[in-house]
Amino acid sequence: VQLVESGVGLVQPGGSLTLSCAASGFTFSIYGMIWVRQAPGKELEWVSGVNSGNGRTAYADSGKDRFTIYRDNPKSTLYLQMNDLKPDDTAVYYCKKSSGTTWDGSSDYRGQETQVIVSS
Repeated sequence: VQLVESGVGLVQPGGSLTLSCAASGFTFSIYGMIWVRQAPGKELEWVSGVNSGNGRTAYADSGKDRFTIYRDNPKSTLYLQMNDLKPDDTAVYYCKKSSGTTWDGSSDYRGQETQVIVSS
């Protein structure tokens, strides 16, 4: 299993950035997927998740109405579109694979980090 994130960026407050996570080594379409982040000096924080099948999504309050998670199953790629970015969104972001079809199951694989810095 490989999860390769891209979308490293330095963004000004209020700006937008889309992270992507290219998956390989498993049947992407049948697993829930997750984005998490870790800000400097803070605990790992769940950001968003998307189910396989029904594509149901969920968001942490911190990103609700600003972030959109979506998946392109034919391309085996997960995305996180982030709008109206705030300095508090500065963190390393990871995509994770759920062990099941829903995002809220246990996670068995994590990609490498991708850095997002929101600063003027």
